[in-house]
Amino acid sequence: MSEFLFFHPNLEYKLFTLPEEESKHLIKVLRKTKGEQIRIMDGQGNLASAIIRNDHPKKCELELISIEAQVSARNYRLRLAIAPTKNNDRMEWMLEKCIEIGLDELYFIETKNSERSRLNLERLEKIAIAALKQSKQFQLPILGEIQKLDSFFKLQQTWNCERFIAWVETEKNEGLLKHLQSNLNSPADILVLIGPEGDFTPDEVKLAIQNHFKPVSLGRTILRTETAAVQSASWVSAFYNS
Repeated sequence: MSEFLFFHPNLEYKLFTLPEEESKHLIKVLRKTKGEQIRIMDGQGNLASAIIRNDHPKKCELELISIEAQVSARNYRLRLAIAPTKNNDRMEWMLEKCIEIGLDELYFIETKNSERSRLNLERLEKIAIAALKQSKQFQLPILGEIQKLDSFFKLQQTWNCERFIAWVETEKNEGLLKHLQSNLNSPADILVLIGPEGDFTPDEVKLAIQNHFKPVSLGRTILRTETAAVQSASWVSAFYNS
């Protein structure tokens, strides 16, 4: 059986066709042929075995053999809300690395100092799927459309999570790790809000605090937006897996 993981968003039917990009990789690149068996996941926590029934390089047809739900190895949930950078490559790198480390939900916010108000979510989803397959995980993170900061605050009001806002003006001894250590009895469900290169305005931070966010530092140096996201994911992962 192939060691590679392939992706299809719906494993409900016995016979199904791989997307064109997945078909090309399977048939043209890996040179798999009719009758060979592969592993495939749906991004919803399921892993399946399937046999190639038609090795067409653009629309490879598969027959489902077996399917089983995969239990996440992580003992926490991480949600990030981030003001996207002007540079698309940096956002794609951030998404890839955060998924490899461990990420459940990613939301994009528009703030006063934001550099971008539009995103290509279709492109980002492809990046997410590739990162998921590479890191041998099975649950595709939620990717939210970009929205105004106040709209996001309304969205997250009912979530049962610990809320943090990474703010440059925060005292350096009030770090994210210190807050995690002091809240061991809280739900292992973490939301970190990360601002643009120009940071949040004082009014935005005040609004975040009113919505139960705690200002935290991510270290003694000033981080780029995408680095702050990866740092947050790394620290949360290290804390709950130490």
